[in-house]
Order: sequence, then C-alpha cells, then structure tokens
Amino acid sequence: MNIFRKKVDPKEALRTSKREMAVATRGVEREIGSLQMEEKKLVAEIKKTAKTGNEAATKILARQLVRLRQQIINLQGTRAQIRGVATHTQAMHAGTSISAGMKGASKAMAAMNKQMEPTKQIKVMREFQKQSNQLDMTLEMMSDAIDETLDKDEAEEETEELTNQVKYCFGSHLLRSFLHVAQGLSRNFSMVHLLI
Repeated sequence: MNIFRKKVDPKEALRTSKREMAVATRGVEREIGSLQMEEKKLVAEIKKTAKTGNEAATKILARQLVRLRQQIINLQGTRAQIRGVATHTQAMHAGTSISAGMKGASKAMAAMNKQMEPTKQIKVMREFQKQSNQLDMTLEMMSDAIDETLDKDEAEEETEELTNQVKYCFGSHLLRSFLHVAQGLSRNFSMVHLLI
C-alpha cells in the first residue's frame, strides 16, 4: 500500500473503469471476429476434405470446429459479463451521486430548520392571526359606526324633506281653501251688491 498515492476521485475512477471496460470489450469482440473468420475457413476445409473422402481428417476438423464454436460462445459470455460489470459500475456511481445529493439536501434542510426555528414560527403565526382578527373586528366596528352615521344623516335629510313636502302640501291646501272661501265671499259679495 502506497501512503503517498493521491486519493482517487469517484468520477475519475468511473471514467477509468469505463475506459478499461471498453478496451476489454473491444479486445473480446476482435477475438470473436477472428474466431468467426477461422470458423468459416474451417467449415470450408471440412467440406473440401469431405469431398476428397478423407474421413479421419474430416472428424479431426469437425472436433476443432466444435471447440472453436465453444470458444466463441465462451467469449460472447465474457463480453456480456464485461458489459454487465460496466453497467453495474455506472449504476453504483449514479447511486453514489444520488446519495451525495441527498446528503447535501438533508444538510440544507437541517440548516433551514435551525434558522427558521419552528416553535418561533408558530408563535409568529399565532400572533399574526390574533392581530388580524383584532384588525377585522376594528374594521367591522368602524364600518358599522360609519354606516350608522350615514344612516342618521340620510334619515335627517329624509325627515327634513318629508316635513317640507307636508308643509308644502298643507300650505297649498290652505291656500286653495282660502281661495275657495274668497271666491265664495266674492260671489256672495256680488250677490249682495246686486241686491242692493
């Protein structure tokens, strides 16, 4: 163990791992490709030896073909495993990133809780509600007083107006009565005047 070695960053380790996995996958794929080409050559050679009638050589070549195909299958399995490891590594890094993000979020939430102090916030909200209710009551009382005052002024104006109307009606009625009496008197006076 080297004590002077620099600590590896998880992102850098992931990048290195991905690169190594990609290189290994390409190497395995190259090997699979070369074995498949060799398989084609071997199949062609088996056909050639079978045409010549050399049965012993054909059996030996057939065993080689079976082994070759087994190697190809094994290499394809290896390639799948390498890809699986790469995917698993990527998923682990994503999980680590998520947990680091959640750690930061939980720290931020804890700091906000400390700063907000929920008990003080509840007190402030209760006090606000109390003051709001008092303000509503005060506004309602002032509104009622204003309405009452306006109603009194309107009532006084209506009373004054009604009184004036009554006086006017009564006055005009009296005037008509006086005129009627005066006309009656003038007729009577004319009659008296004619009689004389």
